[in-house]
Amino acid sequence: MSGFRVHEMPRTVSPWVFDTLRASSTATLGHLTDFGFIRGLAPVGPVVPFAGPALTIRIPHLDSTAVHHALALVRPGDVLVIDQSGDDERSSFGGTLAAIAADAGAVAAVSSGRTNDIAEIRELGFPVYSRGATSLTTRILGLEGQINVPIAVGGVAVLPGDVIFGDGDGVCVLPRADAEDISHRMARLDADPVITSLRATVAAGTPLGRLTGASRHVEESTR
Repeated sequence: MSGFRVHEMPRTVSPWVFDTLRASSTATLGHLTDFGFIRGLAPVGPVVPFAGPALTIRIPHLDSTAVHHALALVRPGDVLVIDQSGDDERSSFGGTLAAIAADAGAVAAVSSGRTNDIAEIRELGFPVYSRGATSLTTRILGLEGQINVPIAVGGVAVLPGDVIFGDGDGVCVLPRADAEDISHRMARLDADPVITSLRATVAAGTPLGRLTGASRHVEESTR
């Protein structure tokens, strides 16, 4: 049995979904659901909003052979998502790989492990989410690895082609089958006149709790 498995990327979602997400925020999504938010990761530098289909990679701790191979499979707009099989101390994605991924058109990378060459990545301006910086890296050992298979990162299952959406507040996963519906809901929330005018309405004299309904809950419970 071969130690490596490489599958085709499934068909992606409408470009409208990616445009809508980039114009919104992960916090808007947080108002709608608790599902899909990757835990325990942080950006290694400033992050511009990004959204793209997941190119998933699973590696066996020390061996990052599959990550290097996957860089040749990147399509413009893809997000590399790396599952290090529980090893959260090593880096399988550093400055050179970030530059090569960016040259290929990738818009971000997300790793369950750590990241090296932080200064290079920050200078490049390529969004990378990980568990932080490290000097301890993986190696090219040719043992095994899997590309475009179901993985898990930060407590969230990620399937190939799922939509990865991130900004400076966090990074999350939208299942491919649900991404368009969720994006429509986010767009409606972002356009809600009550939401968009909150600050001005409060400044004009209406308490925030009246607008959001919070005061009604408090008053009902204290009668």
